[in-house]
Amino acid sequence: MASVWYPARQTRGLPLAPWMTESALGALLADAGFPLDPALGPLTAGHLDAPVLRPGHRLPVLVYSHGAGSHRSDHTTIVQELAGNGYAVVTVDHTYDTFTEFPDGRVLTPGGIPMSPQDYAADLRFVLDCVDAIAAGRNPDADGKALPHGLLGALDARRVGAFGWSKGGTATALTMLADRRVSAGLGIDGPMQPTITTDLDRPFMMMTAEFTRAAMPDVAEFWTHLRGYRLNIQAAGAVHHTYGDDASLIPQVGRILGMTDQQIQEWIGTLDPARSLRIQQAYPLAFFDQHLRHRRRHLLDAPSRDFPEVEFIR
Repeated sequence: MASVWYPARQTRGLPLAPWMTESALGALLADAGFPLDPALGPLTAGHLDAPVLRPGHRLPVLVYSHGAGSHRSDHTTIVQELAGNGYAVVTVDHTYDTFTEFPDGRVLTPGGIPMSPQDYAADLRFVLDCVDAIAAGRNPDADGKALPHGLLGALDARRVGAFGWSKGGTATALTMLADRRVSAGLGIDGPMQPTITTDLDRPFMMMTAEFTRAAMPDVAEFWTHLRGYRLNIQAAGAVHHTYGDDASLIPQVGRILGMTDQQIQEWIGTLDPARSLRIQQAYPLAFFDQHLRHRRRHLLDAPSRDFPEVEFIR
């Protein structure tokens, strides 16, 4: 399963898109041990089936890969920011390692069939084929469902980037090594396992927290093989789940369930959630703008007074 996010021409009267479908969210909550009603799940700022805004040029494309046992909605904060700034973002559920609902109502959960980062990368390359089809005016939907008005022919298959969290960050690097259609990549706290020993000659940025070059030999080794533009940033107080929608959602869940501040911080770190979200909005956008749109972003040049929490790891 995949979703496509994009700038919309008009949204009046269209329903807001849920963060996850109710059935998939129910399975996720049950797995996490959160006794919450999935019918009360969050809504996004996106609208379902809105017509595409065509600004006079095709939209650069980004594909997103989630972490192990996660789902394609896990970094909606980043996805919405990118789509709101003129990107088409395709978010991917890696079947058998995700919580997802199919159009026929089947709900799949992680487990049963092991999924490697290479399997994730194969999924992403299939999705890139679908991007090529949409860019050429063909509908790749397996059931032939009509796409939103204006989407066919709206994508720029020559300007493609990829990003992912955890295992999805590793998959992003592997996809770039196997497929030159991806011009720039962002790994969000990816462990880079199994060890990557092949040189990558295109721009790559790492947002690290727990899987750092200092703590993870695989991450350090990968860094040495980045032959193009490379950047490694890290926010003080960040842990693995800091970079993602958990930064906003876990404190809300915690208040409902009576979690202590310490329990919440064990999950999302000590970085203020509002600051975490702002960092997630600013840095990925600056990176892809610089390398897919050739819009120089000085935010990436050096530490910023606007983001004192963010360290540049040289």
